[in-house]
Amino acid sequence: MARRYFAIAAFAGLIVAIQLTTLVTATGYYLTQLTMTAYYSLIVVGLCMLIGYAGQISLGHAGFFAIGGYVTAFLTTFDLKSHQGAIVSLLSKSGALVSRQDVYGGSLLTVHPWLACVAAILLTVVVAYLVGGPVLKLKGHYLAMATLGIGIIVYRIVLGTDFLGASDGISEVPGFPLPGGLLITGDSSSRVSNYYLAWGMVILGMVLLLNLIHSRVGRALAAVHGAEDAAGAMGIPTARYKLNTFVLSAVFAALAGVLLTHYNGGIGPSEAGVMKSVRYVAIVAIGGMANLWGALSMSLVLNYLSLRGYFGTYDDAVFGVILILIMLFTPDGLLRRHLFSDLKRAVSRNPAEEEAT
Repeated sequence: MARRYFAIAAFAGLIVAIQLTTLVTATGYYLTQLTMTAYYSLIVVGLCMLIGYAGQISLGHAGFFAIGGYVTAFLTTFDLKSHQGAIVSLLSKSGALVSRQDVYGGSLLTVHPWLACVAAILLTVVVAYLVGGPVLKLKGHYLAMATLGIGIIVYRIVLGTDFLGASDGISEVPGFPLPGGLLITGDSSSRVSNYYLAWGMVILGMVLLLNLIHSRVGRALAAVHGAEDAAGAMGIPTARYKLNTFVLSAVFAALAGVLLTHYNGGIGPSEAGVMKSVRYVAIVAIGGMANLWGALSMSLVLNYLSLRGYFGTYDDAVFGVILILIMLFTPDGLLRRHLFSDLKRAVSRNPAEEEAT
């Protein structure tokens, strides 16, 4: 356990060191892409949990990202002043609605970003449970095709729906307010604070996932991944564990969609595209299917390079080639390690040693 938190502290130190380097070199503009990288990394670590530890492939996580982003974007930009009624009046009095100005100086009455975030997460949970139940009964390439279908459905919906902006997406999304006067926004004046907020969220997510895989749930997932039928015969509710992990990873993606949409001030249908999902899977693959730190490290590097435009017009092709090469030559990833080695050590240790740790 001490080693686990030492790794988290070391990563936090790296995040601070990167920011200080940009300060010394007067390259603070890099923090914009690094902040966006942090939110994309939330998707990657959640997907790593699903693929590497629960053994379930998903090519539709860009869809869950889009659900989070589009729900919060729509609710925080749709003007309710023209829909006055008892419900709107009640919501306004309760503080669920906020009044703000649009870019033209007009007055808007919209849903509070916090309530919009909650709605986005709840909708994601409902969708993930509804589609995850039947989909996760499939295995191998059938599961991959089914999750790919989920992503395509979401993409076509946001692309063809007028009130979601169709091909233009939704813009003018306000910042996301936080306690202490902090605001998740893309304004240059808040660049440093947003950088730390984004990576702080990633660190919290890593703490949650690392504790999860080193718990009884993690050991159950190890059994499900290794031999699902044997795990079921031993009394482990395999279907429930797979579904809950799927929903958890979907929530990570939706939360990333919510926060990045507020940070960017908008969202477009490209965020739900198939190649976005392929990109996330490729990063998990190259980082190591059962290596959260490897997936996070590769996300930091590859997403940042992509956002900076180093791959140019070949961006999608690069991630496609990466995925093919990894599957052909190093299926466990470049930063691979023995699957569940930490869990096996944990299982082999006696309770006295566990208490001492």
